[in-house]
Amino acid sequence: MDFEQFLGSGAVFAAIALFIIVALFKAIRIVPQSEKYVVERLGRLRSVLGPGINFTVPFLDRVAHKVSILERQLPTAHQDAITTDNVLVKVETSVFYRVISPEKTVYRIKDVDSAIATTVAGIVRSEIGKMELDQVQSNRNELTANIREHVRAMVEDWGIEVTRAEILDVSLDEATRHAMMQQLNAERARRAQVTEAEGKKRAVELNADAELYAAEQESKARRVLADAEAYATSTIAEAIKENGIEAAQYQVALKQVEALTAVGQGSGKQMIIVPAQALDAFGDAFKMLKGRG
Repeated sequence: MDFEQFLGSGAVFAAIALFIIVALFKAIRIVPQSEKYVVERLGRLRSVLGPGINFTVPFLDRVAHKVSILERQLPTAHQDAITTDNVLVKVETSVFYRVISPEKTVYRIKDVDSAIATTVAGIVRSEIGKMELDQVQSNRNELTANIREHVRAMVEDWGIEVTRAEILDVSLDEATRHAMMQQLNAERARRAQVTEAEGKKRAVELNADAELYAAEQESKARRVLADAEAYATSTIAEAIKENGIEAAQYQVALKQVEALTAVGQGSGKQMIIVPAQALDAFGDAFKMLKGRG
């Protein structure tokens, strides 16, 4: 009997030890750095366990959800949208997100990826519907920023943080692309015509400026010649006033000699016919010049 009692007490101690080991095993939870555990007690949310060693109440607490907190990427989505000028565009988007509040993610939304994709598609259509096609093409960064902010506000209640939301591509159908190419070619032709017209206008303006400048310079030259002629005339008049008629006769004689010299220097002339009165005048002029000399 003593041996049987010993065996019975040993089994009890072994069972107690086994129970303690199992309880400790269930009580200690080691959570990886990339995950968080959602713990329930009797079907209700108890706590969220972070990375490292955590303790729970065995047999009452259980890990209901193991949620990865790594950043995730949704599959690249394609959706149609219509701009304010009634152009159908195909938009390609990419979204990255991570879970920051696992208790909200597991209890407020069932399919996180599908919910985020649907939300992004609706916001993209809404934002593009507010813009014309040219604005969509030229303001891609502003459009992306608006979509990112709206998505973040929408998914915040799900315990999700959208880290990136990008528009990868905005494409058009063939008919729209052909129409835009025709419009672009027409715009290029218009700009070329405007540039050519502006060039012609500038050429006319420069030519007019050149003619005006030439006229001004010619006017200045005439003014200088007139001033010189007036000065010469005044000088001669002064000489006549001081020296009498001889000064006038001297100037006439000088002009006659200069005229004869110019006639004699003409090219292609072998013979010069001069009236007798002119010869007498030139003779008198030479006598006067000789006398002045």
